Amino acid sequence: MTPLVSRLSRLWAIMRKPRAAVGSGHRRQAASQERRQKHAKSNSQAKPSACDGLARQPEEVVLQASVSPYHLFRDVAEVTAFRRSLLSWYDQEKRDLPWRRRAEDEVDPDRRAYAVWVSEVMLQQTQVATVINYYTGWMQKWPTLQDLASASLEEVNQLWAGLGYYSRGRRLQEGARKVVEELGGHMPRTAETLQQLLPGVGRYTAGAIASIAFGQATGVVDGNVARVLCRVRAIGADPSSTLVSQRLWGLAQQLVDPARPGDFNQAAMELGATVCTPQRPLCSRCPVQSLCRARQRVEREQLLASRSLSGNPDVEECGLLAGLWEFPSVTWEPSEQLQRKALLQELQRWAGPLPATRLRHLGEVVHTFSHIKLTYQVYGLALEGQTPVTTVPAGARWLTQEEFHTAAVSTAMKKVFRVYQGQQPGTCKGSKRSQVSSPCSRKKPCMGQQVLDNFFRPHITTDASNLNSAAQ
Repeated sequence: MTPLVSRLSRLWAIMRKPRAAVGSGHRRQAASQERRQKHAKSNSQAKPSACDGLARQPEEVVLQASVSPYHLFRDVAEVTAFRRSLLSWYDQEKRDLPWRRRAEDEVDPDRRAYAVWVSEVMLQQTQVATVINYYTGWMQKWPTLQDLASASLEEVNQLWAGLGYYSRGRRLQEGARKVVEELGGHMPRTAETLQQLLPGVGRYTAGAIASIAFGQATGVVDGNVARVLCRVRAIGADPSSTLVSQRLWGLAQQLVDPARPGDFNQAAMELGATVCTPQRPLCSRCPVQSLCRARQRVEREQLLASRSLSGNPDVEECGLLAGLWEFPSVTWEPSEQLQRKALLQELQRWAGPLPATRLRHLGEVVHTFSHIKLTYQVYGLALEGQTPVTTVPAGARWLTQEEFHTAAVSTAMKKVFRVYQGQQPGTCKGSKRSQVSSPCSRKKPCMGQQVLDNFFRPHITTDASNLNSAAQ
């Protein structure tokens, strides 16, 4: 992909959205988040440094400013349709897994919760196919909490051998002993108390146990659920970041079916694992495709692509966070000549006729969006003595250089701009971070650095009502 940066006697640029995809994983994201939560609790009395606060503040401001109703569900009817479609699909297509059979057949709530707990811990960092035999062997050897509590750590490690991350097995046994010795053999009944009282149980695991075993209407977010939610609501920011994660948990809580919370949560995970996969998702088999904003974007862009004979987009590339200003880009062409032609056509669509002879290659930027690594080839076009167009297309605006550094601009585009700055005479020297985070400080700014008139095009949809409160 190739963003195009242009410079006049007054610096300016044209921007649009990048193409990014949502991250992958099964229980990996949930497990890592739970570890961070536990670590945060143990250090809750520590005073954060001033530097940490300053470093994190810009990212939080950008993400808060970028949340749009486009990424939320419009109304109760849409939520109801999502629940109904997903659960109907799950009832017909769910995989026959041993822990699901146990949860459905077990009458005793404590034994049911224990069965769910073991499966969720084993599934962290491990594929379903690998877990099945380990889970069956574990439950045959220790069918109850009391059985596991009386086992030795050596026995636990022997049975766990091959699953990896041995601390998971140790903490599972520690939790069983605590339930037996301190809680009278009864599992905590809510997600809040499960997370509070059991070692190694974080937000995701607690929610899974509470919803599946005890019917608590609490949503859960693991890697699969995050991917489904991000695509359904076209969210392309890093789902592991704090603010995006909070939004996803809010969406999950909004969607969970109060009548069948356990089945709903398992259905959402099942959808991500078998249909809405990281690579080559099976959109035609998705029960909620009519509600998926990423799919809607793909269909619109495919229609436009068929008219322009350009390449078709993929759903993996259409989970984008509205409100982030980005340089325009075109898909990489096989030859330099075709690449330059594509770049000029894209820029002329916004700025009118441009001299092809002044287009020059400035450098390369590599950036990773979740599980996809993108390479940007950066080009510049100097239009000395000319003035920018005064007519601003819909959804675009001009920014000064100072405004660029405080606007909702992606990290990738900051890298692109650093490449441009490095090619200009008189550019301030110093660290890459200083070149991006603040304007150059000179008594008399050099030509081309006095004003940055950035011409951006965001992807913002205004057809949805304001539902910011829905994800609180």
